[in-house]
Amino acid sequence: MKQLTNISLGAVALALLLSAGACGKSEQNTEGPAEKAGAKLGKAIDQATEKAGEALKEAGQKAKESVSEAVDKMREDKK
Repeated sequence: MKQLTNISLGAVALALLLSAGACGKSEQNTEGPAEKAGAKLGKAIDQATEKAGEALKEAGQKAKESVSEAVDKMREDKK
C-alpha cells in the first residue's frame, strides 16, 4: 500500500511538472490588436519627442543669440 502511494505521488508530481511546462509563453510571435496599437503609439511618441527636442534646441539657440546681441548692444551703448 505504501509503495502504491509513493507511485501515485510520483505520478501526480510528474503530471504537475509537465502541465506547468505547458503553461509557458507560446512560441508563436503573433501580435494582437492591442500590441500593434501600442507599437504604433510608441513610435508616434518617439517621433513627437524627437521633434520637440529639436524645437527646444532651436529655441535655445535663438534665445542665446538674442541675449548675445542684447549684451553686445548694451556694451556699445555704454561706450
